Amino acid sequence: LPGIEATLDALAATARTELERQQAGSSTAVVHRRVHVRYEGSDSALIVPFGSQAEITTAFESAYRQRFAFLMQGKGLVVEAVSVEAVVPGDAPVEPRHALQPARETPHRGMVRMYTGGVDGVPAWHSAQLVVREDLRPGDVIPGPAIIAEKNATTIVEPGWQAQLTDLDHLLLDRTVARAVQHAVGTTVDPVLLEVFNNLFMNIAEQMGLQLQNTAYSVNIKERLDFSCALFDTAGNLIANAPHMPVHLGSMGESIKTVIRDNAGRMQPGDVFVLNDPYHGGTHLPDITVITPVYLQDNAEPTFYVGSRGHHADVGGITPGSMPPFSTRIEEEGVQINNVRLVERGVLREAEMIALLESGEYPSRNPQQNMADLRAQIAANEKGQQELRRMVGEFGLDVVLAYMNHVQDNAEESVRRVITRLKDGRFTLPLDNGAQISVAVRVDAASRSAEIDFTGTSPQQTHNFNAPTAVCMAAVLYVFRTLVQDDIPLNAGCLKPLKVIIPPGSMLNPNPPASVVAGNVETSTCITNALYGALG
Repeated sequence: LPGIEATLDALAATARTELERQQAGSSTAVVHRRVHVRYEGSDSALIVPFGSQAEITTAFESAYRQRFAFLMQGKGLVVEAVSVEAVVPGDAPVEPRHALQPARETPHRGMVRMYTGGVDGVPAWHSAQLVVREDLRPGDVIPGPAIIAEKNATTIVEPGWQAQLTDLDHLLLDRTVARAVQHAVGTTVDPVLLEVFNNLFMNIAEQMGLQLQNTAYSVNIKERLDFSCALFDTAGNLIANAPHMPVHLGSMGESIKTVIRDNAGRMQPGDVFVLNDPYHGGTHLPDITVITPVYLQDNAEPTFYVGSRGHHADVGGITPGSMPPFSTRIEEEGVQINNVRLVERGVLREAEMIALLESGEYPSRNPQQNMADLRAQIAANEKGQQELRRMVGEFGLDVVLAYMNHVQDNAEESVRRVITRLKDGRFTLPLDNGAQISVAVRVDAASRSAEIDFTGTSPQQTHNFNAPTAVCMAAVLYVFRTLVQDDIPLNAGCLKPLKVIIPPGSMLNPNPPASVVAGNVETSTCITNALYGALG
């Protein structure tokens, strides 16, 4: 630390010299000394105040845990840069005081009608005094309802309030009648609150996406924006998403349900899981999903789940980028990750994860880059956790859980209304490689439901145009969501009126170790086209 302190002293002297040159009063300057600290081997530096080694470590760990939700055990800290800020405080404005005058009748220039909430909070027309600010003197009290007009502002004094001009010539508003009792937001669906929660849930996913973009390392995620973030209920059903990749969002729920099923009774607060296995909810191997259970109010089981899926630059395979054109089995496309605990009780299991990425027949070419993006995904999930907790703190857990169901019910009803306008249809889409995708849509008008049957689709292929069932379900979800004209989130409710039949052993429901890398990008689009064809 002595060398760092000497550097900071030199920078502080330079800053003071510059203030003197600008005649800004360097003698009163306050100097803030900061260090840019990161874990050894990482590129995520955080700025903390300079102090003793213990103080720097404590401040860094607190900031790191706040952003990423975990600490990296056994890693040294590196100070990669230092910075100094010299600030000259401005002079506090001196406001003249005026003697308060005896109370008098409010000097108003007439009465006007004003539509506003009354003491009981119910909007109504009121007769309000029209007061000009220049007519007032310190000590004057203006009871509401009133309108105080001046050259550059208008102040509304509501019923049950009063305004007073203070000795500093400030208008001070005080409540004079106790606020009417506010009824808590209930769990019964309210159309206005339904829209509020629709947007609240989507906004949380959007904030997760911004966090992921800002903290990611690879070009794929940071600049190409090949990622998705979403919220899920306690059963792993999709609640809301940001406007990211539809094929990610519609399939991510299967990954969540895999983690829930395989870790029943073994999850703990502070755990984070990772998965990319196409046969357990994944799409193709470069798309890695990070899943964080959210615990609230000392519940023994997670109340929600948040997930982020990002396309990593490389996870191994026979070609760089893990998108081989001629793969014939899944091992040739990279490292499979199925339900791995990435963070355990708040501690990143980096060594174990790197060992997994370096394993197999065709390991990852850059595990450190994978880890950098995984840390960014963990940070995105942590942002989602924080915002969900804030929402629960504001509205209450019962209300949030109720509206998680309501938004799904609303999406379900929206799709059912669409189904009533559909007719039975069938379509077969031939692919360039000789395979075909066949789909039949059978509508049950009485129950406002539909059956989507992919019987007749080509069997599992020897090339990599096979699509996992999660990809097929994502395409179905996407198509029916596009038929809904209402502004609703893409969520699991859209699938409730649909029965989807995908024949086992077909190219849309392949058996391991079939290769699938093109199924996510090429076949998914073909499924969508076939569905639109069947729907007319």
